[in-house]
Amino acid sequence: MRIYGRAPIRRAIAAHSLADPFSFFCLNYHSKDRLFSPNFKRDLSCESEVDEAIFLFRKMLRMRRQPSVFEFTKQLQVIVNLKQYSVALQLFDEMRQSAAPVNEYTMTILINCCCLLKRVDFGFAVFGIFFKQGYNANVVTFTTLLKGLFLDGKVADAEKLFKQLLTSKLCEPDDFTIVTVINGLCKNGHVLAAHDLLLLLEKTIYKPNVMAYNAVIDGLCKCRMVDNALELQSRMIDKGISPTVVTYGSMIQGLCDFGRWKEVKHLLNEMVDHKISLDVVTFSILVDAFCKEGNIKEAEDILEIMKQQNISPDIFTYTALIDGYCLQGKMDKAKEVFDSMASKGIKPSIMSYGTLINGYCKKRKVDEAWRLFLEVSSEGLEHTTVTYNTMIHGLLSEGRFADGWKLFNDMEARHVHPNLCTHNILLDGLCKTHQIADAFSFLKTMEDKGLNPDIVTNSILINGLCKDGKIEDAKKLLNELPTKGLQPNNKIYGAILGSLCDEGFIDDAKDLLIKMERSGCAPDSMTYNIIIQGLLKKKDLDKAMPFLEEMHKKGFLADATTSSMLINHLQGYKNDDVLLEMMKKVVPKM
Repeated sequence: MRIYGRAPIRRAIAAHSLADPFSFFCLNYHSKDRLFSPNFKRDLSCESEVDEAIFLFRKMLRMRRQPSVFEFTKQLQVIVNLKQYSVALQLFDEMRQSAAPVNEYTMTILINCCCLLKRVDFGFAVFGIFFKQGYNANVVTFTTLLKGLFLDGKVADAEKLFKQLLTSKLCEPDDFTIVTVINGLCKNGHVLAAHDLLLLLEKTIYKPNVMAYNAVIDGLCKCRMVDNALELQSRMIDKGISPTVVTYGSMIQGLCDFGRWKEVKHLLNEMVDHKISLDVVTFSILVDAFCKEGNIKEAEDILEIMKQQNISPDIFTYTALIDGYCLQGKMDKAKEVFDSMASKGIKPSIMSYGTLINGYCKKRKVDEAWRLFLEVSSEGLEHTTVTYNTMIHGLLSEGRFADGWKLFNDMEARHVHPNLCTHNILLDGLCKTHQIADAFSFLKTMEDKGLNPDIVTNSILINGLCKDGKIEDAKKLLNELPTKGLQPNNKIYGAILGSLCDEGFIDDAKDLLIKMERSGCAPDSMTYNIIIQGLLKKKDLDKAMPFLEEMHKKGFLADATTSSMLINHLQGYKNDDVLLEMMKKVVPKM
């Protein structure tokens, strides 16, 4: 690999170098079994793969005539492949002390370990030490460092290093380098920057390959910029680069998210025309999309096609199908699919468990959900923040507040970090039980933890204040939202409008409705239904009529509750032709 000079490399690593990174290797590897004790006896017949690899490595170090650097590097890579990155670093420190041979490949392996541990700063330190000892860096080394910067979220540093590679000619970037940079930008949310870089590289000698285009197309689709992705796909074809099943998979997912089924069908036909076979990923995307649309029959048909083509559904396919049945409340079918996975040699994932737990909670079958929740640990899986949130919400929804809070405490004790959603669920539980003072105290605890209350948090508090009869406090909190950078939504306005109407403050409700429109939040069907219901509860039909008329002019219809209340009022005023005519306009199928 061609290297262009050492001075630019010195500048590239200067900002990242550390005095002695190897102290980090020693301090950051801990083992209760003291695996690295020289007196630790092993019976290899019962040792794990990792222990055997460590044993063999140390045996090589003790040999009178040490093996070649190739053998050491190969064995070190075995340990890295087992994802024992800290162990690999510790073993390298032992290599260093034993004066074992090393080379550029050893350096790259070590840098990769640092990067995968999200300590790219130590990766640069390793780079610096090897560089000072006369070892040259190649494109693989720089690509590894770029990957580490992106993994650590240091996007600006990664962009700066890549620019140095190009301008200072530290090395010739290859296809993998370009894909690493473009993929890193996309994964860190800089999709448009990745798109711009792709177009820029098209004009240079470093032409992006299909994987680079796929990364940007996938990023655009995930950002719901499907039309931009379609345009890039056409551009890619014009450049003579043929789309792959991965390209089509991203496009199909993006179109499915918008329900653009005609275009999905067109892409599927295009795949057939180009003799590109659908893989399990593409089939799973279709199963998931049909299930989310409520078209479970179509999802089942897709599974039948997979069977005919000898493509085995994977864990993602089955989880999507489980979710589809859960969304339709068919919990027996969902559990049947869940149980069938074992017979097909597929172990349920935490996502599969979470999907089924959520389904049971929504059907108010919290005991079944709880049994599954407890089963997770016995299956060797670890709970996530999402599964805890789902179970806590399920318990609180059934009024089991003590159990919900106990589970929250367990979550913290097990170092599963509660997020803003977790705290919003608990806050909602406090507000629904009229523990407003405790809710605001919990809000302070949230803020002390560094969590920033969002619009959902404030919506919960405003709704709680309204339900507790504290309308003025709710209005005050509403007025404070813009200063917090938050825009009130229809749900928040609806809660206060409903409370004002319930209390008979109609003029205040009208004023708030005007303020709502002026703030750019247009009243929707829910807003009008809430106001009208509040007035009908007070038997104030005359004041409700103007709102019914306005609702009709804006093309909204009465919901089930409003319709039922209007019918009840009509029965009390059988000769009210005005009300009957209005009901024909706003009550569905009247």
